[in-house]
Amino acid sequence: MQIYLARNNQQAGPYTLEQINQMLASQQILLTDLAWHQGMSEWKALGELTQGKNIYQPQGYTASTQNLAQPNFHIEVKQPQLASWARRAAAKLIDFSLWIPFFAVPSFIMDQTTKEKFLELQGQTISAEVQQQVLLLIPPQAWQIMAVYVIIMLALQAFLLAKTGQSLGKRALGLQIIDAQSLGKVGLTRIFLLRSVVFIILNLLFMPFITILDYAFAFGKKRQTLHDLLAKTKVIYRQK
Repeated sequence: MQIYLARNNQQAGPYTLEQINQMLASQQILLTDLAWHQGMSEWKALGELTQGKNIYQPQGYTASTQNLAQPNFHIEVKQPQLASWARRAAAKLIDFSLWIPFFAVPSFIMDQTTKEKFLELQGQTISAEVQQQVLLLIPPQAWQIMAVYVIIMLALQAFLLAKTGQSLGKRALGLQIIDAQSLGKVGLTRIFLLRSVVFIILNLLFMPFITILDYAFAFGKKRQTLHDLLAKTKVIYRQK
């Protein structure tokens, strides 16, 4: 297998798989370096190919496949394109819109009298007492439906993030969450529990302060929000 490497638009190689693994082990090459070999449609970060490990074990590789045709040296080396703030905001709005049915459930379950009382309380000054009265007006059936909706949405979110690194909003706009160092996939604990669930809870408790602080970081050079920095991730734009 003939493997080519690139760093800062400087290309080197070819190297055998054995040489690549030796250089990975000795840290002569980095997981952020780009790599290409026959069978790949584009250059990718080594970390994405190795799943963040310091050893590359391509599927179906055997010793008999080593003598392959060399690639064209004019293949374009593509660096991951960071997602713009506007595109990330649009993806977040799409994701948020999917929670509208959750907040609309009580209105479908309440009778007219309860609904009028509910709207009256919502128009009053927000206080702990008012919030408690609002919650008490929500029927048990509504709480059950809302709980099921939350479970379904969180399960769907976890599945998509673990499989593709994309929420529904990010998928619609061609965005993807990747590891900030290896540029590969992110584990479920970081991409879902730390990056999503923890910040959903913080946003509910401290909105809008935590939301503003979180996304203020996205205006930096690396375009990483606060939850990106804590989860060691970044969001890129994958052109279709």
